[in-house]
Amino acid sequence: MASVSYHISNLLEKMTSTDKDFRFMATNDLMMELQKDSIKLDEDSEKKVVAMLLKLLEDKNGEVQNLAVKCLGPLVNKVKEYQVETMVDTLCSNMMSEKEPLRDISSMGLKTIIAELPPSSTGLSLTVNVCKKITSQLIGAIGKQEDVSVQLEALDILSDMLSRLSGTLVSFHASILSSLLPLLTSSRLAVRKRAIIALSHLVSSCSSALFTQLAEHLLAELSSGQVTSATRTYIQCLATISRQGGHRVGEHLEKIIPLVVKYCSVEDDELREYCFQAFEAFVRRCPKEMSCHISTIVKLCLKYITYDPNYNYDADEEDEDDSMDTDNEEQESDDEYSDDDDMSWKVRRSSAKCLEAVISTRRDLLLELYGSVAPALVARFREREENVRTDIFLAFIALLRQTRAPPGHLAPTEYGAKEDPALSQLKKQVPSIVKALHKQLKEKSIKSRQGCFSLLTELASVAPGALADHIPALIPGIVYSLTDKSSSSNMKIDALSFLYVLLCNHPPEVFHPHIKIFLPPVVRCTEDPFYKITSEALLVTQQIVKIVRPLEKPTSMTFDVRPYVKDLFSATLQRLKAADIDQEVKERAISCMGYIICHLGDQLGADLQPTLQIFLDRLKNEITRFSAVKALTLITASPLKIDLRPVLPEGIQILGSFLRKNQRALKLSTLSALTVLVTNYSDSLKPSMMESVVNELPALISESDVHVSQMAIALLTCMTKVCPSSLTKIGGTVLPEVLHLVHSPLLQGGALGAIVELLQALVVNKASNISYNELVKSLTGPFFGSQKSAEPVHRQSYYSVAKCVAALSTACPNEASATISNFIQEVKATRTSESARILSFLCLGEMGRSMNLGGQKELKTVILEAFSSSNDEVKSAASCALGNICVGNLKEYLPFMLKEIGSQPKRQYLLLHSLKEVISASTAEKLKPHVEEIWALLFKHCECAEEGTRNVVAECLGKLTLVNPAQLLPQLKKQLSSGSPHARSTVVTAIKFTIVDQPMPIDELLKDCIGDFLKTLQDPDLNVRRVALVMFNSAAHNKPALIRRLLGTVLPALYKETQIRKELIREVEMGPFKHTVDDGLDIRKAAFECMYTLLDSCLDGLDIFDFLNHVEEGLKDHYDIRVCTKKVAEL
Repeated sequence: MASVSYHISNLLEKMTSTDKDFRFMATNDLMMELQKDSIKLDEDSEKKVVAMLLKLLEDKNGEVQNLAVKCLGPLVNKVKEYQVETMVDTLCSNMMSEKEPLRDISSMGLKTIIAELPPSSTGLSLTVNVCKKITSQLIGAIGKQEDVSVQLEALDILSDMLSRLSGTLVSFHASILSSLLPLLTSSRLAVRKRAIIALSHLVSSCSSALFTQLAEHLLAELSSGQVTSATRTYIQCLATISRQGGHRVGEHLEKIIPLVVKYCSVEDDELREYCFQAFEAFVRRCPKEMSCHISTIVKLCLKYITYDPNYNYDADEEDEDDSMDTDNEEQESDDEYSDDDDMSWKVRRSSAKCLEAVISTRRDLLLELYGSVAPALVARFREREENVRTDIFLAFIALLRQTRAPPGHLAPTEYGAKEDPALSQLKKQVPSIVKALHKQLKEKSIKSRQGCFSLLTELASVAPGALADHIPALIPGIVYSLTDKSSSSNMKIDALSFLYVLLCNHPPEVFHPHIKIFLPPVVRCTEDPFYKITSEALLVTQQIVKIVRPLEKPTSMTFDVRPYVKDLFSATLQRLKAADIDQEVKERAISCMGYIICHLGDQLGADLQPTLQIFLDRLKNEITRFSAVKALTLITASPLKIDLRPVLPEGIQILGSFLRKNQRALKLSTLSALTVLVTNYSDSLKPSMMESVVNELPALISESDVHVSQMAIALLTCMTKVCPSSLTKIGGTVLPEVLHLVHSPLLQGGALGAIVELLQALVVNKASNISYNELVKSLTGPFFGSQKSAEPVHRQSYYSVAKCVAALSTACPNEASATISNFIQEVKATRTSESARILSFLCLGEMGRSMNLGGQKELKTVILEAFSSSNDEVKSAASCALGNICVGNLKEYLPFMLKEIGSQPKRQYLLLHSLKEVISASTAEKLKPHVEEIWALLFKHCECAEEGTRNVVAECLGKLTLVNPAQLLPQLKKQLSSGSPHARSTVVTAIKFTIVDQPMPIDELLKDCIGDFLKTLQDPDLNVRRVALVMFNSAAHNKPALIRRLLGTVLPALYKETQIRKELIREVEMGPFKHTVDDGLDIRKAAFECMYTLLDSCLDGLDIFDFLNHVEEGLKDHYDIRVCTKKVAEL
């Protein structure tokens, strides 16, 4: 402490030096010391430092003053509260000084202190006291009408405080408002603007009463009817507080809107601009309250977006076909009209921005907007003012973005879904859009051309193929921007980006007549010194290669590609060879050359092999190897059968070395490349070449990365099929890892499918001399006899092994019969372990699914006896087995199963699970003859008292409905009128199982009738309402398009279920204790889960303020509800 005090004293002494450099260095050193967390000042040092810094604020040297201000920030948290108050008092006094430099530096000092004050939420009194002291003095300073500069500084500081620490100034809010309102009529524009800014920060935290007072004051002033400079300020203030205060303005809009609309008709362009800015703020911040005013605002916007009293557009149209001389005269005419005093462009720009706000917030009005607003915007593409034209483009781009289908909407190609009407309207307007834009693509204005390209890029993405008939009109504009010497780098990049999107979203043949026109400028761009242009040009070149010779439909193409091969190849090769270029360009050049060889390799002749050698070099380079592997995958997959023999030995060795690298993406790409290579070039591969690859595979097959394992196993399968001689040694290396993975609890999905395919390939191709029996024994060993694993086997392992055994049996049907008999004997034997019995049943089931087990007469009896087992897992396995066996032999087993369901009530639950397996796994064609019989049986059990049984029945009904939706869905709907709540809940749950995340034929039928099922949200029975919410949640998650149009009627019922109902809360006596039971907890939980899903999938259909009110109530509910509500709030 003593050493710190001594050091500080030395610095303070230097600060009094007459030499400004000494003072500067000493102040700088002090600042460095104060920024250290470890520094602690004693009381005397605090006092001296504060006094010295305040003195230095009046230093004659500006740099010293600035450093002194910077020291105040860290000093705030290093000194005691009364010292901070001393600083604040002095700075506030200096602000009133007549010396302007002192006022300015003191203002900066106060802002620095305010920025460093800790948030009031930390509970520190320092912030509260300092803010109160500053505020009281600022209010006094604001009242000094005679000195405008003091007012401006005070308003700046007050705005800073209100934006950061408004919560600490609640007691001053009323006096702040009172002092700010008179400033709105100040004669100085700067004062009025800063007063508006301060008010906007105030409204975000002030009370409702104060907000109402402010709103009423503004309304009273606007209602006077006199148009003065203050009128503009009041409307500007309304717009600003709307941006900050948000929905709070909404309750006053009924009075505000008519007044603002009235002022739009006043001949004052600046006032009109502020009116439209206010409309824009209202539309964005109060969408619900503005709904009834949208049509009025749109009409006003459409009226004033064409407001240009100083220019005759009709005359411009008459002369548009004239010669260049006439164009020059026109330009001169434009110059005459462009008067500096003309403010009408601001009105047009603000109305365009207002239209953009309407478009962005009201997707529900999209069709109407296409009818009224879109043509008006297209007509205004000829706007003479560049800034206005840019905003008109942005408004139309917003319209295009709204036309994109939201997540969950059905694509037009899916099961008869109709094309979006808005998209149809857009396509009708494409000719007029192109007509309005194509001439502007050749204008000198870079900003206008960039706007055109942005709009056209969005159009090509939203409506693929829509520009196909207009390519001749667009190509000249693209070429002009790529070749014009005055074009900026961004201009060229935008033109190339548009060309890329255009090429990607239109059929190749529409570009073939124009290749010779746009290819040369694109090729020149690949040589541009700016890497971003080169990179974008290479991407376009890659797409050109794909369209000049598309491999998807080679027979139908008559386009002669030979004249363009040299240009495409040479330009790309130049970049491929270069070593001193940007990484992005290197990667794009490799990718582009990959496509050239893939699509045009047979046209390259002697250039092919040298190019492939370059690819080998790129494979050896750590920076480019990943891109080279992906390009090599393309080349090997080419139907042109490129000759790779000269590079295969070294290439495969390099690829094999990549399999031991830590880079996961490189491993996956390498495995993919090797798989394609082995598939297409097996005749060129020798076992010695593949040895390095096979040696790396065991380390890749592990449960730690199932996806890499899947790719490695897929490669093994491919090698087994086309070059089995390479796998003679896998029995002791790779296969143990595969079998270990089979027994992993993490194995499922694609990886399991890959193993199944590998095992089948091994026995069919007799690779590595491993027999069927050996593989079955290795798979089932951990579950049987002496080989039985000491550790408990995970449930998933049973299913994985069963699928593998079934796959082997399908591949070797002659040897499978003995295996089936063994499994039946294992099930029958009393000494068989439970794990062996479970596995035997699951294996029998999987085998029965793919082969007919009708010859095993005792199988039915064995399965039914297992239903009486004391072990639930054995019963479940037997149930699963019966279902799967039935799938393979519906004719014999389905009648047996249905008969047992009807006559065995004790086994009913297990038998229904078996039936569920049958319905899930059988094809619609096989099930259709049995549908009516199954349907009738299921409805007999839909009123079962046990909820578990009803749920299985519901799942069966739902999945059965997918077999013949046109016939069965109306029957489900008919059951809604059933008098039994159990039956209704079963039907509603069944609908949940018809809604899957994949497109289905039932979707269009469901869209028409799901509203009837959702009416059960108002069912008198609590359980029916709960399952209706679960079904609604499923629809919102999987297919939001089904319920989006019904949100207006469904949401009130949903919100009603979020409320606590006292009649559902009861007390249960448990001995001497009383326990509260809330029967409404589950349904409230289901309701909040629905809200969570809706926020993610149907946000555009929610009134967010109403939604948040219910979220707020949920935060006060039971713990389970609070957890769910917190998830909603975080989203």
